[in-house]
Amino acid sequence: MLRLTAVAAAVALVSAPLQAREITFGHVGGPDSLFSDSANYFAELVNERLPEPYEVVVFGSSQLGTDSELLQRMRLGTVDLALPSTIMSSVADEFGLFELPYLIQDREHMKRVEEEVFWPELAPLAEQNGYRILAVWENGFRHITNNRRAINTPEDLRGIKLRVPQGVWRVRMFEEYGAEPSPMSLSEVFMALQTGVMDGQENPLAQIAGQRFQEVQNYLSLTGHVYTPAYLTAGRRFNNLPDEIQEIIIEAARETQAFVYEHAAQLDQDLIDVIRQANTEVNEVDTSVFIEASGPIYEAFSSEVPGSQALIDRVLALGNDS
Repeated sequence: MLRLTAVAAAVALVSAPLQAREITFGHVGGPDSLFSDSANYFAELVNERLPEPYEVVVFGSSQLGTDSELLQRMRLGTVDLALPSTIMSSVADEFGLFELPYLIQDREHMKRVEEEVFWPELAPLAEQNGYRILAVWENGFRHITNNRRAINTPEDLRGIKLRVPQGVWRVRMFEEYGAEPSPMSLSEVFMALQTGVMDGQENPLAQIAGQRFQEVQNYLSLTGHVYTPAYLTAGRRFNNLPDEIQEIIIEAARETQAFVYEHAAQLDQDLIDVIRQANTEVNEVDTSVFIEASGPIYEAFSSEVPGSQALIDRVLALGNDS
């Protein structure tokens, strides 16, 4: 009798469904943003390959927290994956490299920088601080929106209260240009623009349209002042996954980059019309005047972040190959 009971228990155990292991992935992008599209593409790709009981579950629109909260939760082990961008300069100063204006020329340039500078030099710095970067995706080329006037030169930014992300060098850059920059979480920006707490903000077109900023902004100026990567990043809990599960996730994450770049390039074309349809005035910008005004930012970064001049030189040299 005891033997039959043991056999029945074993059969029940084998036939019982495996307990699900959700791999949580949080990001701040709104619906239809590049972040959302990228994360959903990755989740679909990786979940086709993951065995039971593993599944990547995406939480967008800051549902699991702001960028800074997501970094903290990855360290604590309560979130598995996130998609930080500018805020990584708060993890390691060297990530501020990607806050320098007009440093990255195009996506082909960024691919070379990723291979020859990012993985050997920057990714290990993130890991030393408790974050494992699995793949480099994109936030994008950033432009300025505001409710005061079209921005054609740095002088046009004087007196404009401008929301920026939480990155020291973005603040320093816009202070140099003459604006009044204030760091603020993305989830708070729409209300700040709508109420006039902020006059404007700067973001890639995919974030501008994804957050519907065109509904509360009169001007879009195509400055393209900074290209910001986004980093699919894992926290402490990722290392507890079986090696084969980690490998599946990393492989899918890096395969997703091709989709991200192609989709981002298409959005850059399509979303200008979307923004114009909201009666937002769009103007092209002669970037040479902004580039000329950017020298002090480079000088400050190279003097304050040890070893950064060598990184800048390498990135610039890779741009010359375009």
